[in-house]
Amino acid sequence: MKHLAVIDLGSNSARLTVTRIQDNGAYENVVEKKDPVRLSENMAPENILKQPAIDRTIESLKTFHDIYSQYENVEVKAVATAATRIAKNQKEFIDLVKEKTDIKLEVISGESEARYDYLGVMAKMPVANCIIMDTGGASTELILVHNHIAEHLISIPYGAVNLTESFLDADKVSASELFCLTAKMQNIFNNIIWLNKGRHLPIVALGGSNRTLGKIIRKKVLKQAEVDIQSLRMNLDEAQNIYNTLLNSDLKQRRAIPGVSKERADIIIGGLNPIITLMNLIDSQSIMFSTAGLRNGILSEYLSNNKK
Repeated sequence: MKHLAVIDLGSNSARLTVTRIQDNGAYENVVEKKDPVRLSENMAPENILKQPAIDRTIESLKTFHDIYSQYENVEVKAVATAATRIAKNQKEFIDLVKEKTDIKLEVISGESEARYDYLGVMAKMPVANCIIMDTGGASTELILVHNHIAEHLISIPYGAVNLTESFLDADKVSASELFCLTAKMQNIFNNIIWLNKGRHLPIVALGGSNRTLGKIIRKKVLKQAEVDIQSLRMNLDEAQNIYNTLLNSDLKQRRAIPGVSKERADIIIGGLNPIITLMNLIDSQSIMFSTAGLRNGILSEYLSNNKK
């Protein structure tokens, strides 16, 4: 028996999954933890990780280290994504993390992040034709899937945190702010030519901001504290209505909406703009939510390599 600890250090959240793998190949997750470290906070325009965010992140990673160290025969895979990827002080940050936590972070490319998203989704929800969209804190990954194969993939350096900081008031969004943000995202998507091949396809939504849509609708229907949104479907009208409600709410009101986490309420409008804009642009009529993603992709690759 062995354990695989996967750490996903994103721009908004740090996540840990510990998976117990039996000798016969059977496996189960024994730990799943998330901390809202907001690593990319106030990075722009210098692209420098700021000390308060670094301190929060290191404290979180120390906790992760203490958690997975309780398990025997542990192999650790720790990856850092967009915020660390673009940081001018990346090396200093990586070295400090190693010194303070004994965790060796691997900074992966946007393309690798998108590939892991694809592997994670396909392992849990093998959709034949779709666009996978993972909106993080400082990047968004897009994967065009045809006949179960990732035909095209890309990572763009815009996500919930940096879009909010660049375009929106964190409390109440104005019409002019929303117009400028939407025009920016439309221009980006229009320049990704292969997105035309995804017209009318469903979007498989990953990332905390996108999943918030599913949590809002599921909590509204089931009125439960914890809800499973895996494979939940939502149409464009439902998504647009929720987005309009968020747009018409100030920060205090958004925090009170069931399904919106308090630490995400200030960036949720910026975080949802990419998926709403893309759905309208390619005339996609439905979203399928997936709780799988990068960490699941890493696990899938690990199991495949060990099987071979």
